[in-house]
Amino acid sequence: MNFSIQSIYNWYRDLLRNPKYRWWVVAGSIVYLVSPIDISPDIFPVIGWIDDGIVISLLIAEVSQIAKEKLQAHNPRADKATTSTTSVNDAPVDVQAVQVE
Repeated sequence: MNFSIQSIYNWYRDLLRNPKYRWWVVAGSIVYLVSPIDISPDIFPVIGWIDDGIVISLLIAEVSQIAKEKLQAHNPRADKATTSTTSVNDAPVDVQAVQVE
């Protein structure tokens, strides 16, 4: 069995991306944050807060990404405003030229 932090992150992210389980994962994450039962108890000042910080940062990052994608899907002009209108060929090029005699 291959256990890694990346596999847990991918599992958590995939569950949040699935509309069927999204609200269950959000509710479970909030319950985990307020619950005294943790991977590392909050009794230990810094070590106990690390797991809570990781869970809340993952939750906020993924939910904000989902909200951003939904807003862009509903407002096609927002997607055009974020992309650059200049292509690679239109971009200015800074050249240090020297005149040859």
